[in-house]
Amino acid sequence: QVQLVESGGGLVQPGGSLRLACTGSGESLDDAAIGWFRQARGKEREQILCISGTNEIIYYKNSVKGRFTASRDSAKETIYLHMNDLKAEDAATYLCATGGFDTCGYIMDHWGSGTTVRVSS
Repeated sequence: QVQLVESGGGLVQPGGSLRLACTGSGESLDDAAIGWFRQARGKEREQILCISGTNEIIYYKNSVKGRFTASRDSAKETIYLHMNDLKAEDAATYLCATGGFDTCGYIMDHWGSGTTVRVSS
């Protein structure tokens, strides 16, 4: 059974950067789609990025293009979300999820519990 744990959240100043990690256990993530989502208080959960099992971009939210990127370290069974030029509106709880090779969105199979990002001066 796949378990996912996010880490790397915290407080960052506007314009700053953070790297979130999502580490899987139980099954290999090598061929899985990986998605990153976020949910701010009082708002609906939204998909940010999703990459296929071979790292093709399936979804890339317009508001984070050029600022956020995803990468995978298969040896460590870890997926990263690199966030640059953070803005106040990026503050949210960020969650990772996995699915079949090219399965993205809210139907993904496994979900982490989230790590919280705060953006403040």
